[in-house]
Amino acid sequence: MAYHSVTYLFVFLPIVLLLYQLVPKKGRWAVLLMSSYFLFWTFSKHLVLYLIGTTILTYSVGILLTRLRDRFREEKEKIDKKDKELRSKLKNKYKRREKLLLAAGIIVLLSVLAYLKYYNFFAENANVFLEAVGSSWLFEAKKLLLPIGISFYTLEAIGYMADVYWEKIPAERNLAKIALFLSFFPQIMEGPISMYTQTADALWAGNSLKADNLSKGAIRIIWGMFKKIVIADRLYVIVAEIFDYYEDYSGIIIVAGAIAYTIQLYMEFSGCIDIVIGSGKLFGVTLPENFKQPFVSKNASEFWRRWHISLGAWFKAYVFYPVSVSGLVKKWNKFAKKHFSKHIIKVGVSAIALFPVWLCNGLWHGANWTYIFYGMYYFVILLFGVAVEPVREAFLKKFKINENALYWRIPQILKTWVIIFTGELFFRANTLGGGFAMFKSIFKDFEFSQLFDGTLLHMGLDSADFAIIGLGCVVVAIVGSFKERNLLGDEGLHKLKTPLRWAIYYALIIAVIVFGAYGVGYQQVDLIYAGF
Repeated sequence: MAYHSVTYLFVFLPIVLLLYQLVPKKGRWAVLLMSSYFLFWTFSKHLVLYLIGTTILTYSVGILLTRLRDRFREEKEKIDKKDKELRSKLKNKYKRREKLLLAAGIIVLLSVLAYLKYYNFFAENANVFLEAVGSSWLFEAKKLLLPIGISFYTLEAIGYMADVYWEKIPAERNLAKIALFLSFFPQIMEGPISMYTQTADALWAGNSLKADNLSKGAIRIIWGMFKKIVIADRLYVIVAEIFDYYEDYSGIIIVAGAIAYTIQLYMEFSGCIDIVIGSGKLFGVTLPENFKQPFVSKNASEFWRRWHISLGAWFKAYVFYPVSVSGLVKKWNKFAKKHFSKHIIKVGVSAIALFPVWLCNGLWHGANWTYIFYGMYYFVILLFGVAVEPVREAFLKKFKINENALYWRIPQILKTWVIIFTGELFFRANTLGGGFAMFKSIFKDFEFSQLFDGTLLHMGLDSADFAIIGLGCVVVAIVGSFKERNLLGDEGLHKLKTPLRWAIYYALIIAVIVFGAYGVGYQQVDLIYAGF
């Protein structure tokens, strides 16, 4: 029951909305929770036990952290206020216990995730090493079933525990509220990754359905369907052909494959997030945005502030920040101040803090060397950007360049496109070796004429398909331009006059029905990020 399926949109979602509205306000959270677990069960069956276990562990860690703090305050009151040394020892004692408790909770969650998602990958690579050194003992491959959405709800659970530990939020004493936060059905498969403060209260409130929320949610869902089944699912055909049989292609065709996959990934992922956010909006729940016109970015750093925003925000809050204030960084600063300039110190700190972020980013996407390489690819590019920052600033100052001028912005955006397309080529490649082979083949027999000699028309798409894809991309680009310039304000299409607004609605609906890649001759394409 994928988000773009008929069953989800015209059976499951309407039934949940109806039950939600019929049930009294105080019981509506139960409708959402049961619906979420039902949807999870349709995908993962008994693997729902992992979600239940994660929920209980997350809840327990929060409660135990609170009890430790309460006990600390009780013991602290018994100590004379003038005895600062004893008070300090007591504080350190309980702080260590809190850290151990948090670490234990995180280790359990990550261990489960690592075992289910990465065991066979590490076993396979360990066996290569063991065979190379002549060992007869090898790891056995295991058939492991991965619960849908485990990467998403694991990060949300860790974020909640860390926020309770840092005292950003109080521990939730209602287990059902934690369960609903971690399992809310629209975001269980593809995110976005929410922080507890962003969605928990709205999910629990049980506010009645409102016409404004229903209309905004519905149009967001239709917009997501347009991107998913009109553009992304069509591009799947040509992307699969080029990447699965890359040995048969070279030059501009490989470039076309990399660009096509990047567009497919964006249209599908952002389209599904539109459906997810629209589904949440129907119930009055505002989920965090995950994309903000990423292809107008002027550098890789800006791109990652606009692409998969919730994942980037999570890594920044729970990996980058803790590492940047860690003992390792403090030791580096102490050493570097005696030997290096301020800029070198900054580069060193950036390297220490960015490395785990991008290693984790790569591994989060899956157990494959292509994903690890993808993470390290952006680590190197972003670190290089920090390293050359003084040179760049000096260049801009010397030649008095206005960074907002078109003559500067356009080349920067095009440069960023090259970085993005190259990264996605390796990200989509079936193997890392295949990725390098494809990259090398770009520089062989590079002939633009192959784009127009009919080669692309022998990959499963005809000229009408390419015309629909092109027109669809133009529509998405125009909408993105309106959003980037905030021409319609926060209200978006709702700011337009009723006739024009409804004309756009009907045009979208007709486009999805008429031009959607479904029915005879089309294969239903699985959600890409649901596999992560």
